[in-house]
Amino acid sequence: MGENSIQLFGNRQIRTQWDAEREKWYFSIVDIVAVLTESADVAAYWRKLKQRLKAEGNETVTNCHALKMLASDGKMRLTDVADQEQMFRLIQSIPSPKAEPIKRWIAQVASERIQYLSLC
Repeated sequence: MGENSIQLFGNRQIRTQWDAEREKWYFSIVDIVAVLTESADVAAYWRKLKQRLKAEGNETVTNCHALKMLASDGKMRLTDVADQEQMFRLIQSIPSPKAEPIKRWIAQVASERIQYLSLC
């Protein structure tokens, strides 16, 4: 796959993975949901949201997959991820005043990588 890294949104860590073959960033969904909701149990929030979106026939959730990312316990664990486009669609499903700032941040992360690659 690609390189795992931690990106910062303000003081919050967002786990990411670059896929050089597809030239895409993948973002940890629970990390983004944590920023948007500040829920005490982000994993439960994501499970419930995923269940609701699947029931509505939302294909974005169906197309999300899991990648191994560094967990808080220091181990590599499967984590639900989404690329930039999928993440934008998921963010629309979460009412939050941080939705627009996080979308701009995701776009900036992707743009910086593309600029970096064009210089190489």
